[in-house]
Amino acid sequence: MKTIYTILLSIFLTSCGIYSFTGASIPSEAKTVSVQYFNNKAATVQPTLSQVFTERLKDMFLEQTNLTLSENEGDLAFSGHISKYQIKPIAIKANETAGKNRLTIAIKVKYDNSLNTEDSFEKTFSRYRDYESSQNISDIEDTLIEEITNELAEDVFNKAFVNW
Repeated sequence: MKTIYTILLSIFLTSCGIYSFTGASIPSEAKTVSVQYFNNKAATVQPTLSQVFTERLKDMFLEQTNLTLSENEGDLAFSGHISKYQIKPIAIKANETAGKNRLTIAIKVKYDNSLNTEDSFEKTFSRYRDYESSQNISDIEDTLIEEITNELAEDVFNKAFVNW
């Protein structure tokens, strides 16, 4: 009996849009989400970064919510730009050469919740990866970008929908 009650409660809570098993709390009236293209306004422009991040953010909403992706302004709308793409040395060895480098990517995001404007925000998210300076950045850049953009998309999703 206890198991049946737990299952029914779980179904009720997830169907009402109150809670999902991903921890996301999305307004039940929200039907659409829009993600505008994130232009690269960083001092150093990496050619594929805008496309990679924009698509990753869209994929996250499609994978983890029941929202429909809208080309126009959705009930929930995300826009912004890439504000930083920087590689700099972080660990100097005895002979004054870099032992490690750090790739940092920052994204400025504007979130508009047309259903509850109090939940809207504008914030910059930043993530980085360190790598050995002996590695050629062109050999590992795509992997680093994929890892960082995954984390940035999760940060944006969590800020918008997970109230932990």
